[in-house]
Formats: sequence, structure tokens, C-alpha cells
Amino acid sequence: MSEAPKREWRFYIQDMIDFGEKVVAYTQGMTLETFVANDLHFDATIRRLELMGEAATRIPAEIRDSHPEISWRMIIAARNRLIHGYLGIDNDTLWSMVRDDVPALLPKLRAILDTGDGRA
Repeated sequence: MSEAPKREWRFYIQDMIDFGEKVVAYTQGMTLETFVANDLHFDATIRRLELMGEAATRIPAEIRDSHPEISWRMIIAARNRLIHGYLGIDNDTLWSMVRDDVPALLPKLRAILDTGDGRA
């Protein structure tokens, strides 16, 4: 069985942007209470956050190191907590990620793509 071709790291940045935009769209106009009460939006949002973290693991260390303005370790750690369910994550923390962290992250990710070489 052959291995899948290795993807260019910029595609993973674009994936993170796409997943983040979906998180924002899925939760538009919601409150914490309506978000938690809506299983479809809640589950879809968690899945996109997991995928953002997975994509972050695929970004080469030298690119991550050249962009310390992005909390790569926190993104990856959140993915691990969401997927494995250990250490738990409460709804307030999740909502903070959705409302504060993801929208703040998106322009930083776009800026990486805009620089062309991945360097700030």
C-alpha cells in the first residue's frame, strides 16, 4: 500500500482558516445557552476545533517557531482534550474558544499565507 503524498504546509494553514470560519458561522447569533442546547451546532463546532488542532500538528516546527504570535501548543492541546476527553473542557471554556480565540486566530493565520514564505 502506498503512502499518501505529503501536503504542502500552507494547505494546512488554509484548512485551519476554513475550519475556523465554520466555527464562527456555526455559532453566529448564538448565546452560550443556545449553543450548548443545540446538539448539532455543538457537535459540529467541536469537530471543527478538533480538525483545527490536527491541522496545526501538521505545520512544520520551523514555521510554528517563526510565528510565536500563534499559540500552537494551546491549539494542539485543545484538540487533544476535545478528542480524548481527558482533563475535560467545560462549556464556558469552549465558548471562550469559539467567541474569542478562533476569531482572533483567523487574521493571524491569513497573515501567514499573505507573507508568501511563512515568515513574519
